[in-house]
Amino acid sequence: MHSFIDSSRPPAYCPGCSHEVVTRALDKAFLQMGLHQNQVVIVSDIGCSGLFDIFFKTHAFHGLHGRALTYATGIKLARPDLHVVVTMGDGGLGIGGAHLLSTCRRNIDITLLILNNFNYGMTGGQFSATTPPDALVGSGFLNQIEKPMDACRVMRAAGASYVTRISAYQSDLSAEMEQAIRFNGFSAMDIWGICPGRYARRNKTTFKTIQAAIESLPPFHGPVPENFREEYGEHYRQKASMQKPLPAPMEVAKKFPALFNDRKEILILGSAGQRIVTAGEILSYAGLTAGLHATQKNDYPITVLRGHSACEVILSPDKIDYAGITAPDVILALGQEGIDRKKALFSNCREDTFVLVDSTAEIPDCRGTILSIDFKGKKIKRQDMAMAALSLLAQQQRLINPDMLEAALSIRFKGSTLDRVLALVRHFAIVENNG
Repeated sequence: MHSFIDSSRPPAYCPGCSHEVVTRALDKAFLQMGLHQNQVVIVSDIGCSGLFDIFFKTHAFHGLHGRALTYATGIKLARPDLHVVVTMGDGGLGIGGAHLLSTCRRNIDITLLILNNFNYGMTGGQFSATTPPDALVGSGFLNQIEKPMDACRVMRAAGASYVTRISAYQSDLSAEMEQAIRFNGFSAMDIWGICPGRYARRNKTTFKTIQAAIESLPPFHGPVPENFREEYGEHYRQKASMQKPLPAPMEVAKKFPALFNDRKEILILGSAGQRIVTAGEILSYAGLTAGLHATQKNDYPITVLRGHSACEVILSPDKIDYAGITAPDVILALGQEGIDRKKALFSNCREDTFVLVDSTAEIPDCRGTILSIDFKGKKIKRQDMAMAALSLLAQQQRLINPDMLEAALSIRFKGSTLDRVLALVRHFAIVENNG
């Protein structure tokens, strides 16, 4: 094999761009290692460094700006046999800073090549996270009021176990790349180079000035002993092998005949603390006991014990492709906040839509068949209203029957909780039957 570079799409950079030097050195490193094209993945994002994945005849992944390390991590965990190399500019370095820190902490076996030319070269020469404060760039004075990032210091502090700062023009660049790729853990190379199209037009930048700048900083050359530890993927697989196997998914056997043969859409509406979501689960379990397919979609805010709670349940004898509700068959309107949240759906009610509403709540005008229940007058606590509503549905043979409901409760609850809930639904059934 003579080269990993795709002769049909050879590298095309601005004349004098250091990226071409890095491209050739990386190709040479792969060849020195005796690798085959299908053993390598190049992961890139946006910017001039993002062109690398199209210039090499290897596996490749091109993603969003600053996110290359996340994709590379997933690839390496899924395919630990592959050599994963990330190319990222100083722009992606700044944009994806949090991902850089996470990758350093994990110590996963991928190699990061930072093509550092001190500006956003592709988009106009704006300042980046590494632009010197005295540089003239396309974003005015902004770089003068920020401290540039020393990528190597940051990566060492974050836990990277192999860090090298190097000039793109160093004669042994390919050998340095080979060492980094061979390292079993996260290895990173901060490769300084010239951007002739943007940065070098306004800032004196030569091979010598780059080398002098590197030599003026603390040296970084390869292994960082204080950060040595197990490679993340190997450690993860070792730990995972020691975990107890996950239990098999619960199976709900069909015990009862279904009460309908078409798709039914159900809305359960209330407020936090009314166990609206739990009622949706129980209704779904009840449907499963009749061999139906079920979906549940919940809507509630991040606040605890405050705000709306809404649950959309679909029961169908056929597989459910779309889990959204457009024309509800049943609405359990138990709390004003949930009603207000889904008020638009009331206008889609048909004349045969069954709407059970708490007598203290107000619902929008709708064409459905409305049944108002004075839960408070029946001494049903606020947190038990949803269970009582399911009991009423079961007694009226709407969607489910009492046997299906009790079977669902036995799936969802155990012990004293099950006893209490069963007593509640049975008590409410007696109260309703006695008028």
